[in-house]
Amino acid sequence: MKVEIFDPAMCCSTGVCGPSVDPELTRVASAVYSLGKKGFDIKRYNLANEPDAFTNNSEITKILTEKGPDALPVVLVNNEMKKSGTYPTNKELSEWFGVKSEELQEKPKVRLSIDLKQM
Repeated sequence: MKVEIFDPAMCCSTGVCGPSVDPELTRVASAVYSLGKKGFDIKRYNLANEPDAFTNNSEITKILTEKGPDALPVVLVNNEMKKSGTYPTNKELSEWFGVKSEELQEKPKVRLSIDLKQM
């Protein structure tokens, strides 16, 4: 099972980079992180940061040509479009990967490295 999510252009995938937090982006980021950590094949591509992922995928190129950027996000499951214009629900992701919905809510831990050497 391979799931690819093609995001519209945005500054980050978590939804915490702008003035207000988008809970839907936060939910999706947590689900993708949780599934990836379990070893599942799931990836997200951001149009602003990874345009090659869009242009190198014939299905995505076709969708964008026909419907334009409003079709994003687009979700491919095994290279076949499953959703367009909305993100997959946790229920859909749990069914596709055979896991419980509760397993999709792990939050990525951000580590900061601070060098406190004195001059």
